Amino acid sequence: MTGLRSALWLPIFDDLAEPAVVARLAAEAEEAGWHGLFVWDHIRWRSPAQPVADPWITLAAVATATETLRFGPMVTPLARRRPAKVAKETATLDRLSGGRLTLGVGLGSNRFADELRATGEELSDRERGQMLDESLEILTAAWSGGPVHHHGRHHTVDGVTFLPRPVQRPGVPVWAAGFPGNAKPLRRAARHDGFFPINLEHPDQVAGIAATITELRQGSTAPYDIAVALPPATDPAPFAKAGATWWLAEFDPDTVSLDEVRGVLRDGPAERNHP
Repeated sequence: MTGLRSALWLPIFDDLAEPAVVARLAAEAEEAGWHGLFVWDHIRWRSPAQPVADPWITLAAVATATETLRFGPMVTPLARRRPAKVAKETATLDRLSGGRLTLGVGLGSNRFADELRATGEELSDRERGQMLDESLEILTAAWSGGPVHHHGRHHTVDGVTFLPRPVQRPGVPVWAAGFPGNAKPLRRAARHDGFFPINLEHPDQVAGIAATITELRQGSTAPYDIAVALPPATDPAPFAKAGATWWLAEFDPDTVSLDEVRGVLRDGPAERNHP
């Protein structure tokens, strides 16, 4: 599995809703050889989960507790965030960490916790998709360090320059999430730096995704990631062979506990468990 990197993918609920706890886990993960730690982004979760942490504050704690670990929200539903504020947050986090932020983005969903309806957010997938694409255009322009001129259906940024820039150039890497069989998320992902397939079931799906992304990127040689979320007991080798570059160890959001995460963390990353 040469080149496959391993990360913890944490629902920051209940035991994990304390930023200091997640920061300690991140430091332990880095010491144990893990390459990344990513966190969910929700306002609330269905019962029985009650406490839910803010991902951005949690990630700031992770940034200061680590030195090499890559981290980020996986995924943040950009349609419910103001892109100008996200531009400042991402650049600041990237600078705080010395250039280790990856921005995972997606449409978000109302079906797990009714959180979009309950907070007055847009419920149409089509509309949220348009908002997501506009936000990504704004972020890409903001990270360039030049004036941003965006007059879209959903967002306006009129000649604002966002400084300081992120450490990473040309900007923070973006991984776009989506269901493997849907064309639009793949096209969106191909314009950026990675794809995070949701509800992945088989390595053959990864091979298909990799082929489609390669075709859509039209010979681009820029680095590109395909991140797969798999339970810790799963052998990620077939997925790596099919084209995955990251394995995210996933946890059941309804039952996740600090002890469970620590156990997986101490078992170590993929190459140690599945040589």
